[in-house]
Amino acid sequence: MSWLDRLKGKGAEETQTAEDRPMSDSATAPEAIEPAPASAEPTGPTIAPEPDAEAKVPAEAQSEDWSEPEEQMRRALAAAQSGDYDSALAIWEPLAREGHGRAQNNIGACFIDGLGVDQNMELAREWLELSAEAGDPVGQRNLARLYLKGLGGNRDSAHAVELYRQAAEAGDAPAQDMLSFLLFEGTGTAANMEEAKRWAKAAAEQGVASAMTRLGLISHLDAVSAAPGGTDESDAATWWRKAAEAGDPDGQALLGAAHHLGVGVPRDRIAAFAWLLRAKSGKSPLADRFFDAVRATLSPEEEAAAERRVMKAEEGVTPAP
Repeated sequence: MSWLDRLKGKGAEETQTAEDRPMSDSATAPEAIEPAPASAEPTGPTIAPEPDAEAKVPAEAQSEDWSEPEEQMRRALAAAQSGDYDSALAIWEPLAREGHGRAQNNIGACFIDGLGVDQNMELAREWLELSAEAGDPVGQRNLARLYLKGLGGNRDSAHAVELYRQAAEAGDAPAQDMLSFLLFEGTGTAANMEEAKRWAKAAAEQGVASAMTRLGLISHLDAVSAAPGGTDESDAATWWRKAAEAGDPDGQALLGAAHHLGVGVPRDRIAAFAWLLRAKSGKSPLADRFFDAVRATLSPEEEAAAERRVMKAEEGVTPAP
């Protein structure tokens, strides 16, 4: 029996095609496919460095012919990054059946996006259940996404929150960010601003730009609710600037609005429009709320100056305003 037959033997016999896909496929390998983390260290980067030409292995190779699981996982990830999902799955399958949580997650990720196998959300959920039970934080996070969206089975927002929390407590930055969002919105759990702030800060410290934007929003709400005369929006603007410079379109939109209104930063119409231009280019829905209003305040010369700032920032000539 081939590795593909064994994978499909998880349960579902017919392929189910989802209308939307919860994982990004903007890179060669999807963000759900990740290397196994080193012992006692945080989860490694989403996509490992480019593999060398010797990374591929025969699709029907057996695990006993290889080295230790860590080396097998490295080879599998390299194969996936090069687009050779047959080889990657051939490596992950025996490891997954031996209980390797990250290998189980990566098989589930392939079923989500139809990489090397037919897309099948039910099988994806089954493999991710195994990964989550094995304690893999990426598997917990990806399974949480399926529960949150009701893909491959029933929708269960409360269970999604539980899974995100498990992954967040293990140090998974995207899970920390998502848990913060759910606590902020009160999705699947009671809204809790203090806890939302704590997890957003944990994710921001690991470089998650969207968490920085949320920290700015929480700081803004804290300032608005403060006693009259005691408001201070500078903390919110500081977080929005960090998020904007890290490339988050919503952070760019909010920093642009802050410059437009002079909230926490000096009022600066050119800076405001420059940030809104970048936010709009990044498809932030928040940018549309301010874009026309700010543009209406500018002379043609000022609008051209804002566009030059954006162009120079994108070329790396000078920091964005």
